[in-house]
Amino acid sequence: MQYHPLGKSGIHASTIALGTWVLGGGTTWGDNPDDAESIRLIQTALDLGINLIDTAPVYGWGRSETVVGKALQGRREQALIATKCGLWWEDERGSFFADFDRRKMNRSLRPDTLQLEIENSLRRLATDYIDLYQTHWPAIPPDKTPVEDSMACLLKLQAQGKIREIGVCNVSLDELHEYLACGAIVSNQFRYSMLCRDAEQDILPFCAQHQLATLTYMSLEQGLLTGKVGMEREFRPDEFRSNEAWNPWFTPANRRSVLAMLAGWQDLLDKYTCTLSQLVIAWTAAQPGVTHVLCGTRTLSQLADNAGAADLELEAADVQRLRDDAVALGAPQ
Repeated sequence: MQYHPLGKSGIHASTIALGTWVLGGGTTWGDNPDDAESIRLIQTALDLGINLIDTAPVYGWGRSETVVGKALQGRREQALIATKCGLWWEDERGSFFADFDRRKMNRSLRPDTLQLEIENSLRRLATDYIDLYQTHWPAIPPDKTPVEDSMACLLKLQAQGKIREIGVCNVSLDELHEYLACGAIVSNQFRYSMLCRDAEQDILPFCAQHQLATLTYMSLEQGLLTGKVGMEREFRPDEFRSNEAWNPWFTPANRRSVLAMLAGWQDLLDKYTCTLSQLVIAWTAAQPGVTHVLCGTRTLSQLADNAGAADLELEAADVQRLRDDAVALGAPQ
């Protein structure tokens, strides 16, 4: 396993991080995971050298955090827990965000809800501190808390020892500037893959320049870039991968194009003795500014596959070839 600094924090986190959204279950993923297996998976991740475990309260409405907490009992010091705040469902505070998994979800970075969220997360995670506490989404009108107010609360929690470091997720470059003007943050989490490269225009260069760690999510495009989601696969209307607005690459026409691209990389799989997942993760980790790649995992075999990508070093010409092929796909239709 390879490790990179978590910004200027002095903390070193594994290049491959474990994303635990899927472990929360629910209609989003179309299944109900076995918590005992999820615990075993998290503990195996630690055995493989993965120390960065990313979760959030909204993942299964607390279930993911609870599972992470149980998995880390007796091994807490081996892990870096990254969880989030700012998606609120307990009352009407905040601004409406989405009807999600049969509940109404609001965005709220109000100090009063943040104070409640941190205590809830600490309880579910069975710990007295969180290594990286991240704002999940920016606040929006009509109940838009100023960044300086949210940061003042987070800095207070940090001074109290409840969180070690502060990070942000899903922010624009302007919003990132706002956070940095209010206090020290060490990381930025955002969607990035070879099929979704918008962050290359501004976010990735900025983070590299300012020594901010980057946690990329959906870098395997919810399994599409593993080559294991064939044309025969059908998704229920309430599954996340059926949402064309969020991920249009799963429509039949777009999926066919992606699968054809992946099929053209067989010589690279032979050259590096690797899987498609490992090739794609290694490409992602090789991009300028990328420091950590979040990989959601359902099974122990997927976990071992993803972890193996950390030691795969691609030649520059092959990194460029993969980029050229992805660019040639164009925008999803």
